[in-house]
This record gives sequence, structure tokens and C-alpha cells, in this order.
Amino acid sequence: MSTRKLLPVFPPSPCQVCFAADRDGTSGGSGGSEPNEALLKPEEHVLSTLEADGSRRWLRPKLSMGEWWKRRRVIAYILMVVFVAIPHLRIGGKPLILLDIAAREFTVWGKTFYPTDTLVLALFLLSVLVSIVLITAVTGRAWCGWACPQTVYMEFLFRPIDRFFEGTAGKGGKPASGISPVWQIARFGVYLVLCMFLAHTFLAYFVGTEKLAQWVRTSPIDHPSAFLVMAATTGLMLFDFLFFREQLCLIACPYGRFQSVMLDEQSKIVAYDPVRGEPRIKGKRTHDEEQGIDLVRGKAAGDCVDCHQCVVVCPTGIDIRDGLQMECINCTQCIDACDDVMHKVGKPTGLIRFSSQDAIARKPKKMLRARTIIYPIILIGVFSGLAMAISSKSGFDARILRGRGAPFSLLGAKEVSNAFNLRLVNRTEIPQKYELSTDRSEVQIEIIDEDAQSLEPAESKLLPIRLNFPSSMTMGDGNEAIELTVKDDSGNERTISMKVLGPRR
Repeated sequence: MSTRKLLPVFPPSPCQVCFAADRDGTSGGSGGSEPNEALLKPEEHVLSTLEADGSRRWLRPKLSMGEWWKRRRVIAYILMVVFVAIPHLRIGGKPLILLDIAAREFTVWGKTFYPTDTLVLALFLLSVLVSIVLITAVTGRAWCGWACPQTVYMEFLFRPIDRFFEGTAGKGGKPASGISPVWQIARFGVYLVLCMFLAHTFLAYFVGTEKLAQWVRTSPIDHPSAFLVMAATTGLMLFDFLFFREQLCLIACPYGRFQSVMLDEQSKIVAYDPVRGEPRIKGKRTHDEEQGIDLVRGKAAGDCVDCHQCVVVCPTGIDIRDGLQMECINCTQCIDACDDVMHKVGKPTGLIRFSSQDAIARKPKKMLRARTIIYPIILIGVFSGLAMAISSKSGFDARILRGRGAPFSLLGAKEVSNAFNLRLVNRTEIPQKYELSTDRSEVQIEIIDEDAQSLEPAESKLLPIRLNFPSSMTMGDGNEAIELTVKDDSGNERTISMKVLGPRR
């Protein structure tokens, strides 16, 4: 007679519950049609752009043309002009910004930097990082909603084009009927032309306007790499503005996820005031200000009429009344929509407003706090170091490197020689020849390669030299401090402090 070991039976854990059910909550097994109560029903919108069944939720936000929107529109149009104009602007004959990766030259504000300028690059990146943290700590995501190129072009160039072809110009929202194939092709053509223009503008930041103009007038066969870069950039922009759209901010951009560590309770954000707005009651009401109740319904009523206008105008599809959310880009469309509704129902504006979490909770305002004191101090220090580093990069760079082998060599009984390599970088726009001298008359400079004394614009060379001096200079300590002066044809001068080595006795 065989026996079987009975195993204990445990209730299923939440991790063992199957989530692959139909939208109505029925089981996915064959023949089963009864709802499975153990399954968790998904939210109506799992993400702001994702439906409960996993399909894409396409956002067509309505347009609220209030005061905040008008301010953003002015700033957006100015920024569009600035983005296009920057590659064409010149300072001292040099582009305002040119990031020539192929030549390994980076021109910013008329000054050219090279791969050897690691200190300048490090200080610049650090200053950008600290600036972002400081701006976010004070103003929240003002960059995202007001100055980011993605938002600027999406909300004030491509969405207006969509509204024109969908027949919703000036109001937004879902069109009453679908777009005909002819209009869809026409809209794609407009998108293509604009994305090509933006791609060429983007390319001008890396190759310069002169070279770009030359490429435009010649066949793509003559410059296939540049053409492929432009075509790929155009394709990516079409994918972004035609399909990916607001998902770039919600999924791809890391800034929204970083904001939780950059914000504090005093940071300015777009916020809904639940103290004033709750509880919500739809429609107009006769409100008793003293008792705080709706006289018609006979119960407490806040100022929020639950009209959902703040939701339908949001370009990222969130409900601002749910509190601070990663998806909020501070575009202020919900402020304009809510203020318009408050005017209609006879209530004060500002139910949704620029505020802080502490202000909403009726806590006192603190302008001076750790973040607003420490970050500016760090930023001042970084900017000071960056300014000093940039100011030292005019004319040419000169850096001394000790030669390989023995630290010194004897040239007879009373003369010593030290070998060095002088790294020279010509930062001017004309060829230069460099002359060397020292502050000690007894030190003789021997140029090993005289051709390396002459440099073309933006050229970098190692100039091998020898310093010959009497052995009596180093007696006692075995070294002696001297200053090497380097001067170019334009009068630029650099003084390098260094030490020569020799015998102690």
C-alpha cells in the first residue's frame, strides 16, 4: 500500500496573482468566463499616456489662452529665433557656438577650446549641473515648461499645425471627425519640411554655417557622412514630434526623475490648493462664506467645481489635483484654465497657482534656507574658477614636460644639461613663431627642433629643448628654481615656473 506525503496548502501571495486578465476582469483560462476576484483591476490610466489595456493614450490637449500662455508664447517665439540665429552670430570673427567634433575644437562665446582644456570642460559641466540644481530648487521645472526645445517646438509649432489640419485651431482637443488622407499627407509634408530645417540648424552647431551652406549647394554624394547625419536627425525629429511627442518628457528625459531630490517644500511649483478647493462639487453653487457650505446641496463645498478643465488642457495628461507629480512640466495651462473657470463661477483666481508645498499647507515662507545659501556659494566658486581658467587661454598655451631618461646629464666637469619638452598650442587665427628666454643669464636654451617653433592656427606641437647651465647652480640642494618665458609674434607671453636638476656637490 503506497502512501503520499501531503503538502501544506497556503493562500496565494500577491506576487502569484496573474495580471494578464481581460479588461473586464475575466480569467484568461479556456472555457472560463466568470470574473476572478483575486485579480487586481488596473487603473483607468496606468500612465498618463497608457490605457488600462496597455494601448497608447493619444493626448490632444485643449488650449487655454490665458495670461500665462501668452507669456510663454512670447518667450517661445524669442527662443525659436535664438536657436536658429546662434550658429550665424559671430564674436571677433568666430562663431558664437561651434562644436566641431571632427576637428576637436569647441568655440563658445568666441573662444576656442581644445581636448587639452580638461579643467575648463570640468568646471563648465559642474557649473551647468549646479545651476540646474539651484534653478530647480527655487523655481521647480521652469526649464521644462518654458525653455526646453522639446516643449517650445512641440507646444508652439507642431501642436498648432495639428490643430490647423484637425480643424481645432485656437481651441485644441479631439477633432470632431477624422483627418482625410489628403490632409494627413499634407500635414506630414509640413512636418518633413520643418524637421529638415531644424536638422540643418542642428547640424550648423557642429560644422558651421559656411560649410553647411556649401554642402546644401552641392550633391550629397560629395559629403555622404554629413548627409546621412542630417537625414538621421530629420528622421529622429519626425519620430519625436509626430509620434513620440510628450513621451520624451515622461519616459526618456531623466530630469523629471531627478526633481524629487532637487526640490524641497519651499520650491516653486504649479500646485492645486486642496485647502481651498476641497471638497469638490460639480457645477455652480450658492455658497455661504461664513458656514462654508453649499446652500443648494446643504453640505460643505470647496471652490473646485470638478469641471476637469485642468485635466483636458494638460499636455502630459495628468490631474494636477493629485498633487506634485513627476509628469508635471510647469507649463501653467492648468492655471489659465482654472482661472477662467473661477471667473465664470464668481470665485477668486489662484485655486491652481505657482506656489510651494509649504505655502499650500499655510506654512511660513522661507527664502533663505540651506539650498538657497549653499548652492549659490558653490556656483560663485565654480564660476570664478571657470572665469580664471578661460582668461588664461588667450593667445597660446605653454606647458613644460620633463624629458625621458636621466634627470640631468653632465657636459664636462662644470656644465649640466636638462632635457624638456614644451607643449605649445596656438589659439590665434594666424601662424605664430615662439621665442624662449629665462630669467637667469647663465642658463642657455638649446632648441632641438627649430621647425617646432612655428605653429599654424589651432595647431599643437611638442618643442624639444635643452637647458644648459653651470653645475654650481645646483650645488647644495641639487635643484634650482627658474622661470621660462615664452613669447609669440603677436606679443602674447607666458611665464612658466620650473626647476632644473643637477649635482649636489
